[in-house]
Amino acid sequence: MSQHIPRKRFGQHFLVDPDIIAGIIRAIRPRNGEHLVEIGPGLGALTQPLLDSISELTVIELDRDIVARLQKRYPPARLHIHAGDALAFDFASLPGPLRIVGNLPYNISTPLLFHLAEFSGHIADIHVMLQKEVVDRMTAPHDSADYGRLSVMLQYRFEMESLFDVPPDAFDPPPKVDSAVVRMVPRNADQLALCPVNQLEKLVTTAFSQRRKTLRNTIGHLITDAGFTELGIDPKQRAETLAVADFIRLTNWLINRQTTTPY
Repeated sequence: MSQHIPRKRFGQHFLVDPDIIAGIIRAIRPRNGEHLVEIGPGLGALTQPLLDSISELTVIELDRDIVARLQKRYPPARLHIHAGDALAFDFASLPGPLRIVGNLPYNISTPLLFHLAEFSGHIADIHVMLQKEVVDRMTAPHDSADYGRLSVMLQYRFEMESLFDVPPDAFDPPPKVDSAVVRMVPRNADQLALCPVNQLEKLVTTAFSQRRKTLRNTIGHLITDAGFTELGIDPKQRAETLAVADFIRLTNWLINRQTTTPY
């Protein structure tokens, strides 16, 4: 089979380090009977060791040349291939609970994470490799430089753990950045019912729209100083100082006051 040339427009960097591959498989611990879905299987660095542990696997791949290679390499009874964009894929169309794995294309990682978050109730867990900078933002504690909209919205939906870092030379071609593997486990239904996620996202987006400004300047049009006092929040703070629980309290306070101001 001819060599596949990585395509920049698909953000292709193929994992080749056997120790890193083995470490990812150990973290996933795949078992027969589970529904594993690999996003962006590429040349099969994770696909083959996953199929060494389970009888069948679902993959989502955009690159038609790679789809053709996979079709030649694996029988359809073992590898269920969905040719298309993971950003547009309806994960609820697959029988759950799903275990999502993959080396995600770094150029679409953030929108893809938000897309996956929409299906959190249909997912058992997620083990993916991303740019380390993104993983640092996903797992950042409040009151830190990396903490922001991505941190709050993903931490509201998932328990997250950065598992280990991956150097550029683990890939072919090597990316210009370090990578990291992260584990994401959806929170239970009771935790996700704490407040409407669409209202939370609007508030969080507004609060972080100008990071260097205080809460009084970013969301002061939604809540008065008296409201901040009632909530025990200093309006002179910046958004990054608020924990996820604080944003939940703010969102519910605004909903209970039936504010008509869009945010």
